[in-house]
Amino acid sequence: MRYEEKAKLAAVKALVPVALLACSPVLLIAGAPIRRRYLRYVYRDGAPQILDKERGRVSVHCFVATNLLLRWLCRPTETLSCLVSRRGRETNRAS
Repeated sequence: MRYEEKAKLAAVKALVPVALLACSPVLLIAGAPIRRRYLRYVYRDGAPQILDKERGRVSVHCFVATNLLLRWLCRPTETLSCLVSRRGRETNRAS
């Protein structure tokens, strides 16, 4: 989308949280791996930039990747995965 397309930008900004809320049960259960895989896809080598100031373009991925709601919904599984990995390291040290 172009920066000048204010109506499209406003619609995307409004619809991204709605889509995230619709996916919230899945994100609460398996959010961390999904978010990591999505960010790896968006920021991979050779991918188009999500914010291209030279051409005046912004991607929908920019609104999703920077959305605070996505970060909040993925927080429980990120915390759980950190706890599990910490316990695994402690078990390996004890052996």
